[in-house]
Amino acid sequence: MLTDTHTHLNHPDLDNDGQAVLRRAHDAGVSRFIVVGYDLPSSRRAAELAQEIPGAWAVVGIHPHDASLCDGAALEELAVLADAPRVAAIGEVGLDYYRDLSPRDAQRRAFQAQVELARQKNMPVVVHSRDAAEDVFEMLAARAQGLKVVLHCFAGSLSYAEKCLEAGFFLGIGGPLTYKKNVELQEIVRRMPLGRLLLETDAPYLAPHPYRGRRNEPAYVRLVAEKAAELRGVSPEEIADQTTSNAASVFFLD
Repeated sequence: MLTDTHTHLNHPDLDNDGQAVLRRAHDAGVSRFIVVGYDLPSSRRAAELAQEIPGAWAVVGIHPHDASLCDGAALEELAVLADAPRVAAIGEVGLDYYRDLSPRDAQRRAFQAQVELARQKNMPVVVHSRDAAEDVFEMLAARAQGLKVVLHCFAGSLSYAEKCLEAGFFLGIGGPLTYKKNVELQEIVRRMPLGRLLLETDAPYLAPHPYRGRRNEPAYVRLVAEKAAELRGVSPEEIADQTTSNAASVFFLD
C-alpha cells in the first residue's frame, strides 16, 4: 500500500477528472491521499474531498503566494476548517522567495500565524520552502517546537537536510527524485533515516520520469517509491510499507 502525502486532488486539473485519477491510483497500489490546500477555496475543497474519497485526509492552509490574503478572517476560517472531520494538518504554508508573489513581510506573518494555529490545534505543519531555507528553518525552530513538521518537496542541500533531520523534521520527496541530474537529492534519500521519509507527488505538478513535463497524478508516486528503493537497495514493497507507516504517524491516520 502506498500513500501520496501531498497531492492536489482539489486542483481543477485533477478534480475535473477525479474518478479516473483515483482509479489509476488504486490500480498502482495507492490507497491513501493527503489532499493539500493552498488557499481558502482549495482548503474547503480538500476538506470536502477528505469526506468523499475513501482513504483521503485534508490539509488546510494558505500558500505563501497568497500570504497577503491571510488576514484575521481567513485565519478564523482556517481554524474552523481545521476542526472538520478528516483534516489532518495545517498547510501548505511557508516562504517562497523565488516568485515573491506576496511581499516577504506578509509571507513571514502568514507563516508565523499558521504555525501558531497548528500549535493551538496540536496539528502537524506541511511546509513549502523555495529559496528561503534558512528563514524557514529559523521560523520552525522558534515556533514549531513539539509539532510534527513536513518539508514538502524537499530541495535543499545535503547539509541542510542533515540539519532538518536533526531537528526532527520529515522530508517529503516526489518526482524530482527520478530526474537524472538530481544527484544531491538522490544522495539525501540514500543516506537519510528511512523513518523520516515521506513520498508525495505534488500532483498535478512535478511529474516523475518518464512523465516529466506532463500532468502529474497520485498513481505516479509508485515511480518515486521504486527510485527510492533502488537508491536504498531494498524492495519497493519495503519502501511502500515504511513510508505509509511514517505517514500514519505524522498525520495520525486511522
